[in-house]
Amino acid sequence: MTAISAIMVKQLREKTGVGIMDCKEALLQSNGDIDNAVDFLRKKGLATAQKRAGRAMSEGLIQPYIHMGGKLGVLVEINCETDFVAKNDDFKEFAKNIAMHIAATNPVGIASNDMPEEVINKEKEIYRAQAIELGKPENVIDKIVEGKLNKFYKDNCLLNQAYVRNPDVNISDLLNDLIAKMGENITIKRFVRFQIGDS
Repeated sequence: MTAISAIMVKQLREKTGVGIMDCKEALLQSNGDIDNAVDFLRKKGLATAQKRAGRAMSEGLIQPYIHMGGKLGVLVEINCETDFVAKNDDFKEFAKNIAMHIAATNPVGIASNDMPEEVINKEKEIYRAQAIELGKPENVIDKIVEGKLNKFYKDNCLLNQAYVRNPDVNISDLLNDLIAKMGENITIKRFVRFQIGDS
């Protein structure tokens, strides 16, 4: 078994912002491999995020972002449980990054379950018609529609989108990492995006 040095713990801590004991445990679980330890902490963070999901969030902030000399603007509301976290620099930085990401990607909704039903039905109709046009057999059409719908969610649901500054992670991963780091529930509540000329 690999000996875990203080330098390794420090490196992992700088990379993740997680506490010393958690970093040490992650390194022990992954035999000193930093990348595996990061993955271990992310999975643990996801479990923590799910445990915290039921707690009330009455604090947070509304983050503006203005781009292209005032021709594009975003307002996003991000909620947390305490004023302490709402004032934290990591929380504020996350809010700024999410507002900037929304400006760049123009998502339709936050999660797949809050997509308007008429939008989903229209997409399904289009995918089904495309599959029929290509002469696909009836028994595979549903699978094709499902696959294309998953791609639609990935492109249009904020939480499913690849983060513009690091396409290797999606917005949901960023959010779960912040929840693990802050130790309390955080959610992207709503957003609005304005662009000159858009109706």
